[in-house]
Amino acid sequence: MSHSRTLSRTGYIRASFAMLISAFALILIIMPTPGQSRAAGDSLADLVEEISPAVVNIVTTVTLPGISGNGPMVPEGSPLEDLFEDFQEGQQDKPRRRGNALGSGFIISADGYIVTNNHVIVDSDEIMIEFFDGETLIATVVGRDVKTDIAVLKVESEMPLPFVKFGDSDAARVGDWVLAIGNPLGQGFSVSAGIISARNRSLSGSYDDFIQTDAAINRGNSGGPLFNMDGQVIGVNTAILSPTGGSIGIGFSMSSAVVSRVVNQLIEYGETRRGWLGVRIQDISEDIAEALNLDATTGALVTDVMVGPAGDAGIMPGDVIITFDGIEVESTRALVRMVGDADVGKAVRVVVVRDGKTQTFLVDLGRLEEAILTSLTPPVSGDMPDFDTNGLTLGTLSAENLNQFGLDGYTEGVLIMGVDEASVAFEKGLRAGDIIMEIGQKAVTSPTDVTERIAAAKSGGRTSILLLVHRDGDKRFVAISLAD
Repeated sequence: MSHSRTLSRTGYIRASFAMLISAFALILIIMPTPGQSRAAGDSLADLVEEISPAVVNIVTTVTLPGISGNGPMVPEGSPLEDLFEDFQEGQQDKPRRRGNALGSGFIISADGYIVTNNHVIVDSDEIMIEFFDGETLIATVVGRDVKTDIAVLKVESEMPLPFVKFGDSDAARVGDWVLAIGNPLGQGFSVSAGIISARNRSLSGSYDDFIQTDAAINRGNSGGPLFNMDGQVIGVNTAILSPTGGSIGIGFSMSSAVVSRVVNQLIEYGETRRGWLGVRIQDISEDIAEALNLDATTGALVTDVMVGPAGDAGIMPGDVIITFDGIEVESTRALVRMVGDADVGKAVRVVVVRDGKTQTFLVDLGRLEEAILTSLTPPVSGDMPDFDTNGLTLGTLSAENLNQFGLDGYTEGVLIMGVDEASVAFEKGLRAGDIIMEIGQKAVTSPTDVTERIAAAKSGGRTSILLLVHRDGDKRFVAISLAD
């Protein structure tokens, strides 16, 4: 009997446990995940209603000149000659107006500052802002920045305007929900939702920091805001990737980390004020790291030093910048952002690797916009017969040799006259017309210098060597294998 009671209790316990597991499984099936809850359960209507009044449509107008003398040609004496002359005279100085662009924007202050893309308003004669309630006002341009494609406008309103604030795009994560609001294809106010698909995307600019999203972005959305779920602007919708011209779920918004700084400078100064180091740089490949005996490919390799802050501080071509103002440098793109974001005139510590050792320099940053106005072309020259080495046909910088490649004014270095297409040099990108400035971080002035440096490197057991090459006004390092 006691044995029978034991079995009965065991069966009861098992049955109860099975029921508990089934109930728990049912709860798991019914309870949605946070993402599912946001997509299928929670409405975005309250958020959209809150932030929509700060989003605007932008319509620009441009004046087109009358027809100039570029009309159809007719033979002299033709019966049509008088007809065409009368037509052209009637069209001269007769301007006409048309809408040049439709875009979007958003208000960032109650007193009427508006952010949009530069390409929406560039070359416009008149910019009209259409507000959410249908009211329209004419805007003036406060400032614009071509490098980030950002512009700031201003309207004068008798009443305080609704506005939105910038959020922290650096805190945004891939998978976060976002809203894009704007004027797609000129259809008027429109909302689309999606997620952040990727971050830190670069398209073509030095200061690019795009958020990629699958929220629908089309023509006319340009300049509109990308919101997080707190109603903060974390991006400005700028571009799409599409073979059709319409949204395929790959849109790009310039991050608020970049935009907010540009906007503040445009409002304060009417222009940007970016820091300037005064160097040209390139990323470090594995073969360049090997040639320089570096442990990693992080950092930025200095290819040229201009007359300016870095040169005054003592930084030289061939230095590898590993930290800037106390922050580690991962790549050239990262360094460009760091320098550009730094205050003009600020004294920053720059740590470099030179000849296997670290050195620290104190650099007083200049201003990029002023440096761009200065021509920074270095000199270059030599004189000897052509010379073949490692797939390269080398020559001096004689006037005759330079003329072959449309070059002029170079007085230092060695000219590459030809490159064997089967050579490593060709594979690494060297071409006829390039000028070798340095071999192994030492200046060369003749083809003999080049061959001697290569021979010395081989005899020293080196497997690769670094060339500093000048092309089209720019310098870059190229690592060449010394294997036979």
